[in-house]
Amino acid sequence: MKKKNDHKSGFVSIIGNPNVGKSTFMNALLGSDISIVTPKAQTTRHRILGIVNGPNFQVVFSDTPGIIKPSYEMQNSMMNFVKESLKDADIIIYMVTAKDENLKDQKLLNKIKKTKTPLFILINKIDKSTQKLVEKKVDYWRAIFPLAKIYPISALNGFFISEVFNSVMELIPNSPAYFPKDQITDKPERFFVNESIRKQILQRYKNEIPYSVEVITEEFKESPKIIKINSVILVERESQKGIIIGHRGNALKQVGISARKSLQNFFGKKIYLELHVKVSKNWRSSNQQLKKLGY
Repeated sequence: MKKKNDHKSGFVSIIGNPNVGKSTFMNALLGSDISIVTPKAQTTRHRILGIVNGPNFQVVFSDTPGIIKPSYEMQNSMMNFVKESLKDADIIIYMVTAKDENLKDQKLLNKIKKTKTPLFILINKIDKSTQKLVEKKVDYWRAIFPLAKIYPISALNGFFISEVFNSVMELIPNSPAYFPKDQITDKPERFFVNESIRKQILQRYKNEIPYSVEVITEEFKESPKIIKINSVILVERESQKGIIIGHRGNALKQVGISARKSLQNFFGKKIYLELHVKVSKNWRSSNQQLKKLGY
């Protein structure tokens, strides 16, 4: 018979520069697309928890925004999510690629150097690199973090993911579960609707447009066979509203079609999705607006 303290639970924070594959890595661990993934920087804006459950364990991974030097208030909030995730971490995963050097925030890098929290350096995207360069990077990071566990991985191809997870499990403390065992994230359904729509905008629009957009789901009505969703796309200027909608509403229509397909896969139900576009001037710089939007 197992004792109560045989159960392991802990928090693992995943940090790194933009576009190193943090979200892809967490999705691979969960076997589910909890975090949206696009080739654009700053795809992840919030701290998203991905919960991996087993009979005797619960590991709570934090996917965090890519580390940048903030230019406006929303980016300050994004970097606060990163700092918060380090406070309660039992393990820190610092993800890089073979091309990466140091974090874009030197203060944060120095903080990680001084931390007593167990540290993993994951060199991701090795499928796009040479063995010689990967070996060189392993030596480079070992010189900076001599006590860290360093693993070359490919999150996209699932290479060495289970080995990293097993290594994480060795360091997770004995503790009861922090969340119900059937829960895989801390975010509500509306959050995933918003993110699915925002992913389509990130993929379909250029320049500043995707970064000026936020999505709010005002209605989410679920019945046994269908979910009815009404969402609003916020932009900062009238000109951006015109671009999002497109000629005769075609651009917005395509966003809706693709988001609906994605949401049907996610929820396993038929989706009715209605989209509107509204202007909220300079929402990224308004503390009041950002608070309403969960930043």
